[in-house]
Amino acid sequence: MPGIGSDGDERGAVLGQQVFGGELELPLMVVHRDALRHNVATMAAFARDHGLELAPHAKTHMSAEIATLQLEAGAWGLTVATPRQARAVRGFGAGRIMVANQVVDPAGLAWAAGELERDPGFELLSFVDSRAGVDILARHAASRPFRVLVELGHEGGRAGCRSLDGLLELAAYAQSVPGVELAGVAGYEGALKTADDVRKYLDSLQQAVEYVRVRNPILTVGGSQWFDVIGRELAATQARILLRSGAYVTHDDGYYRERTPFNRIDGELRPALEVWAHVLSTPEPGLAIVGMGKRDAPYDEGLPIPRRPGVTVVKMQDQHTVVRADGLKPGDVLGFGISHPCTAFDKWRVLPLVDPDYRVVGTISTDF
Repeated sequence: MPGIGSDGDERGAVLGQQVFGGELELPLMVVHRDALRHNVATMAAFARDHGLELAPHAKTHMSAEIATLQLEAGAWGLTVATPRQARAVRGFGAGRIMVANQVVDPAGLAWAAGELERDPGFELLSFVDSRAGVDILARHAASRPFRVLVELGHEGGRAGCRSLDGLLELAAYAQSVPGVELAGVAGYEGALKTADDVRKYLDSLQQAVEYVRVRNPILTVGGSQWFDVIGRELAATQARILLRSGAYVTHDDGYYRERTPFNRIDGELRPALEVWAHVLSTPEPGLAIVGMGKRDAPYDEGLPIPRRPGVTVVKMQDQHTVVRADGLKPGDVLGFGISHPCTAFDKWRVLPLVDPDYRVVGTISTDF
């Protein structure tokens, strides 16, 4: 965070400071404490009410403080995308980790095998969608096998077996290979465009769970756009359902504001992230240059959303954002909501946690 380092004493020095008091450097991304806590509690309640277990995707934030909130709210464990992330969240205190991906990296697998051997209580899951992937895991297994979920994909999707027959064949192969233990089935519905497409895909996942011969199977699905459909469609499934939603934790003012299931069902998520920056220049009438750029705020799923009426974001550059607005002058402070939290946290190593008066009440650290 501008103005402080990573030392704990320096972080403590910012407690009680006001974001606009002139003591903290801008641009600055802040995390609203009340919205963060509300979102964590809301999704924990949704999972409980629908017979699901939440394994939130920590790739969104990679923060020990946020992970602790999620685990204390009853999360099964944490989901990550890479062995590097798994190592980080293990350091956060996670006793259960799901790598929602195929793992083929030798260094990452060496760490995972060592951690499984070191701690008999540690649980680790990962995905497989090929015999080659199963064989790689088997070659790196130590005293405890790697527990895997066979992944079912869909046409146009990313990884995953492209047919139920292919998945069942792979499941049988995984069960025959020493060093690998089949735990269930995995899928990802987030790239599908309609509720009907999601329902059809979930039906295929249910069939896969029924045919895979595993005691107490796990079925995991993920994403922050369709968990309402998941809650309805998988209610009667005879499996442990692990939901991997991640972006919900801070929500946003753009991509997920438009796509959250809470637009269709009771409840709400609240945007918890904002970026504040100074106007640096007003070189032409109605045009202003703001000291916030691509290094400070996400832009891959939509430009930042101005908090002040009458301000329009034209484009972002590395260190600047061009806006159109009347009446601005150098030194003015503008606030922006963000679109897509998964590419917001990685731009900051420490963020201030603020109360409704924008007074710093804590810090959020990240480990990317």
